[in-house]
Amino acid sequence: MRTPTIVVATDGAPSGESTVRWAAREAESRGIRLRVVHVLEWDMNNARYDYYGQHFEAARRLAETVTATAADVARTAAPGAEITMATLIGHPTARLLEAARGAELLVVGSRGHGGFADMLLGSVSQRIATHAPCPVVVVRGRPDPGGPIAVGVDDSEASAHVLDTAFGMAAGHGSDLVVIHAYLPAVPLYYQDVPANTINTPGQDDAERDRVEEQLAPWRAKYPQVRVETLLSHDSAASVLTGVSHGTRMIVVGTRGHGVVAGTLLGSTGLQLLHHADCPVYLDRPRKEGDLS
Repeated sequence: MRTPTIVVATDGAPSGESTVRWAAREAESRGIRLRVVHVLEWDMNNARYDYYGQHFEAARRLAETVTATAADVARTAAPGAEITMATLIGHPTARLLEAARGAELLVVGSRGHGGFADMLLGSVSQRIATHAPCPVVVVRGRPDPGGPIAVGVDDSEASAHVLDTAFGMAAGHGSDLVVIHAYLPAVPLYYQDVPANTINTPGQDDAERDRVEEQLAPWRAKYPQVRVETLLSHDSAASVLTGVSHGTRMIVVGTRGHGVVAGTLLGSTGLQLLHHADCPVYLDRPRKEGDLS
């Protein structure tokens, strides 16, 4: 039977300790195992003649030290958590995606060096965020953030899963929940050059708010202990989410959607959130059946 596990990637940078601590505390709060993973970036083809040589052995020993040090950080942060560790060899993106198969969560940081440099910049970031077989948390922003959990929703089918995740996280952390819905109101053509967030459309806002409340009803009933605040905005989803991140402990968003939230994790909107959020960002995605094996 599959053992529920959170996988956290570490690169040995001092800034990455907060990522390991976050993952360890999350694993402890859920009562599940934490697996600390470090990837030694090594090109097997180009370095095949030295694979068992002195240079490789030195690099491997250093990599194992990085992994062990991160595991010690995790044990200190969460003494009650079961912690395992693994030092993998190869390309960091590919090995992390493999390590995440069957995991409850993959946790990565927003800074790095060596094999993890630019992990959250450019194509590597997009592959991790869009292709991981499980939800991903990007730990970034201020250390030990507090406040409510925020979630961005639209009217896509994926929103039900995102809301279930966000309500569950809020209940697990004993936090309030801020539900954010961004939409563009229908306005006359003469408003085309007016910023949408400055236009007053109370009738449309009321209708949108009613739709959001209808979406929330099943989750309010399922998690009556979670206090919920709704925030409606005409601004872009990324702008609103980035703004509220300065007072929240986590932002939960889906990896698929349409409307204003479309592409939140793909293209410029998603990159804005991953680069500028001031708290961890939870990238939610439903698992496929094959991912659980």
